[in-house]
Amino acid sequence: MQGLYLVTPNWDNTERLLCVSEQALRAAQGCQPGIAMLQYRHKHASPALRLEQATALRALCRRYEVAFIVNDFVELCEQCGADGVHLGASDASLAQVRARLGPHAIIGASCYGELALALAAQAAGASYVAFGGFYPSRVKQYAVTTAPELLEQVRPLIHLPQVVIGGMTPALAAPLVARGAQMVAAISSVYLAAGALAAGAPAAGPAADAAAPGADELEAGAPAVAAAVAGFLQLFRTDAVV
Repeated sequence: MQGLYLVTPNWDNTERLLCVSEQALRAAQGCQPGIAMLQYRHKHASPALRLEQATALRALCRRYEVAFIVNDFVELCEQCGADGVHLGASDASLAQVRARLGPHAIIGASCYGELALALAAQAAGASYVAFGGFYPSRVKQYAVTTAPELLEQVRPLIHLPQVVIGGMTPALAAPLVARGAQMVAAISSVYLAAGALAAGAPAAGPAADAAAPGADELEAGAPAVAAAVAGFLQLFRTDAVV
């Protein structure tokens, strides 16, 4: 597992969600590393909308041969045929989820800035661990900022791929990749690349549905989405300067 870890915003408009997701997947097609996986995350959707969007995104990811996982909801993972699930500290027991989904499912674990959580996740059968937030995020609020030095501290102890999250841009992610992060999680940097902020997105929640690009912005914004994806993937090139 290496590359861009794409996470969806809280958009209710399924058509727009699929459009920008496909623009990102298309931009990374053929790249090595490329988009390592796409996580469906919508904290405020109804169960019916979650199932609709997750099922559509799963089909899209299959076409581009990208792993697809869902955030939090194990039952949704089963219903839509996702490749796995990402769990937070307050979600279901990782060991129980591993037993339920089987040995081949991708199961990620949020570990924030805590080595103890990462060690516990590794012992319970996690596929990867996620650290952060490292920087202020427009989507998720973190009580504590994770120190970049953590990545070096965990290197001899954690033998799983590590994702870095929280306010990621290519420039901010570069030193974290240099410290050993295998994947960089991004939401706003990709999904809002089409210029939604300029269109008047609310400052408190620019990844909410109100910030989704309008229909006239979608196609015009495709080059910006592609450029955002390319910026992240450049970090993982062996000849990249970080």
